Amino acid sequence: MIVVLGSVLVQPGKLEQALALSQAHVQRSRKEPGCIAHAVHIDSENPQRLVFVERWADQAALQVHFAVPESGQFVAALTGLLSEPPEMTVYAAEQLQSGL
Repeated sequence: MIVVLGSVLVQPGKLEQALALSQAHVQRSRKEPGCIAHAVHIDSENPQRLVFVERWADQAALQVHFAVPESGQFVAALTGLLSEPPEMTVYAAEQLQSGL
């Protein structure tokens, strides 16, 4: 499994627009083959920061996701609303346990 963690710092006054773009991207991405989970959250310590958490079946599925034209369009649109460059880290992960 591949886990992607990303975050963006949104310009003041642009959060509503950035969140709408992000939620549309998340909803679309969830329908892609290999997408296990895709979500966007507001950072409780800095409400201008959006945090993305994604899980993909494998690296190939993630690469297809990155190549989808809508993904590039989302990144371009969101970047125009940011105070600083986005951050993203990709991890190869193994699920060890499920539930509590």
